[in-house]
Amino acid sequence: MSNDRFASVWDAIEDTPEEAENMKLRSALMMALKAHLARAGLSQAQAAKLFGVTQPRVSDLMRGKINLFGLDSLVNMATAAGLRIEMRVLEAV
Repeated sequence: MSNDRFASVWDAIEDTPEEAENMKLRSALMMALKAHLARAGLSQAQAAKLFGVTQPRVSDLMRGKINLFGLDSLVNMATAAGLRIEMRVLEAV
C-alpha cells in the first residue's frame, strides 16, 4: 500500500495530470449546477427546458454521472442557467 499524498481525489484516480484537471473542472461545474438548481427550486423538467436538454440528461447531472458530461456541455448548461464562469490558470507547482 502506498502512502502517496494527492491534492485531489482526481489526482489519485486519473491516469494523467491532464485527465485529472479535466475531471476537476467538470466536477466543479456539476456541483455549481446542482447547487443552482437547488437554490432556484427548479424541477428536473424545468431545468431541462432551461438548459435545452432532456429531463433524463438533468437526472444524470443530479446523480453525479460525471463520465456522461464534457466540459463544453457543462459550460453551455451553466451559461443557460445564468451562471458566469471564471477561470484561473496557474503555474504547476
